[in-house]
Amino acid sequence: MSTPALRVGFIGLGSQGAPMARRVIRAGHETTLWARRPATLAPFEGTGARTASSPAELATASDVVCLCVVDDADVEHVVADPDGVLAGLRRGGVIVVHSTVHPDTCRRLEASARTRGVSLMDAPVSGGGRAADQGALVVMAGGDPEVFARCRPVFATYGDPVVHVGPTGSGQLAKILNNLLFTAHLGLAADVLGLGAALGLDRAALSRVLPRGSAASFALDRVADAGGGLDRIAAHAGSLLAKDVRLFAEIADRSGVRDGAMLREAAVAALAAMGRRP
Repeated sequence: MSTPALRVGFIGLGSQGAPMARRVIRAGHETTLWARRPATLAPFEGTGARTASSPAELATASDVVCLCVVDDADVEHVVADPDGVLAGLRRGGVIVVHSTVHPDTCRRLEASARTRGVSLMDAPVSGGGRAADQGALVVMAGGDPEVFARCRPVFATYGDPVVHVGPTGSGQLAKILNNLLFTAHLGLAADVLGLGAALGLDRAALSRVLPRGSAASFALDRVADAGGGLDRIAAHAGSLLAKDVRLFAEIADRSGVRDGAMLREAAVAALAAMGRRP
């Protein structure tokens, strides 16, 4: 017996959220969209998705509301404002935070949602727009295992693998560690290509060799595609990476964790090379 399709609300139709929403629609879930900027809704005309005039209106038509907005403040506003998701979502509904934010933001909103009979999961994703198009995002989810099982058919439309990593906030911790390591890798990749050039190697040739050897990494591919430096990556993602390294520093300092000093230093150095500070 097949699992019935869920009614899904989707908020946050940027470079990653838009392809995620398209895959939800194609999978047959009744989908409602809301966006601050009406222009982001235009590509969804003719897809069968409905639009709402507010997050609250979207929530009244949804069983699961997925958020893919930029930062903590955006998540707080969309969820908790007077016309936010919590104002419209019925008891038994689920809010899914795909944004990368502080774990405490998700824990606080989860506690507030629980008083209304609503569940909240943090389920940040990794892979970018291309992976979202292909249904190959990594989904790292934190929250109640039964709620995770209920939401999994939605996650599976854009994610593979889809992994439950622990209680509320755990998904955010996993994603922040992912981005900390990615930032460090970016800096090391740019450094090694620069080092090769300083030693007389052709940078373009080295950019073809290293990604096919044991030094291969997703970050090295991105740096090689960007010409061997970090300027293009900094313009596109520098601010977001700085935010995530800063989140890690806050979490580690508050918890008293001293492990990971080498990783933290490498990530901060990479940000400095991009002209950013955590």
